[in-house]
Amino acid sequence: MSVKIFDTPEVQDFLKTVAGLDQAGGNERAKQIMHRLLSDLYRLIDDFDVTPEEFWSSVSLLNALGAGTQFGLLAPGLGFDHYLDMRLDAEDEQRGLTGGTPRTIEGPLYVAGAPEAEGFARMDDGTDTDAEVMWLTGQVRDVDGQPVAGAKVEIWHADSKGGYSFFDPSQSEYNLRRTILTDSEGRYRARSIIPSGYGVPEGSPTEQVLSALGRHGQRPAHIHYFISAPGHKHLTTQINLAGDPYTFDDFAFATREELVIEGKRIEDAAEADKRGLEAPFTEVVFDVELARTDDPELQTRHKRPRALESEEAASQQASQAKV
Repeated sequence: MSVKIFDTPEVQDFLKTVAGLDQAGGNERAKQIMHRLLSDLYRLIDDFDVTPEEFWSSVSLLNALGAGTQFGLLAPGLGFDHYLDMRLDAEDEQRGLTGGTPRTIEGPLYVAGAPEAEGFARMDDGTDTDAEVMWLTGQVRDVDGQPVAGAKVEIWHADSKGGYSFFDPSQSEYNLRRTILTDSEGRYRARSIIPSGYGVPEGSPTEQVLSALGRHGQRPAHIHYFISAPGHKHLTTQINLAGDPYTFDDFAFATREELVIEGKRIEDAAEADKRGLEAPFTEVVFDVELARTDDPELQTRHKRPRALESEEAASQQASQAKV
């Protein structure tokens, strides 16, 4: 038999007590958010007649997600990252900030402190012999088409098996992670490898949640970017490589039409020699347009607890990572 008690005075008073609204200490914003969150969940229990067995199964799943450090993996799969981007797009529109390369989700695998270079960097350590060489290049410009010299271009991506350094113990530190400062023409160049897409770990709590929703957990091959320069809005984005079967079926909802890039496979030895490479290789060109802003808050990446600022801290997180 289903009962409805959410709207009773007893439950409403209880919610205020649980959220600490009747206490003087604590954080008022945290209290208000917790009160709203608990209210929505209590109402859900009423509306769907959630049983104790269903509740404790959900608690067990949450415990498994936490033990496997998979909340950051599941969050984009449940659309949180994309929803935050939608809000930021709406804020830009409200501010009158127009133009610029589109943003898309950051993902959970950024690590601060990657080696920095001017103009060009080699990103891979040469150990992934199964991968095809990638020549990644582009130009950073402002909304008027003028090159932005000295722009900071942070790039990170997976290896040919879909693993990321620091989270994959088989890779060297900062493998496939670099920061490149653009040259006088606003250009950046990197030698790397073609990344692979990847899926959430088989049998993982994240896969259990997605399977319950009738969804897969696959991501297409992609490359992450942070781009920043004084006087310009910081850009968080990523490109998808065209032709991947999941390019337009990304479980993390990161695909945007403007950010799907076609790689050009080059087999001509003379063309390869111009870049200091051997044929064949694949060239990927991604030009970036930065919107202008005078607001210092919009010119830098907001701090993240997981975006570690030291190699030692990053190594510590890598030793604890399960995915």
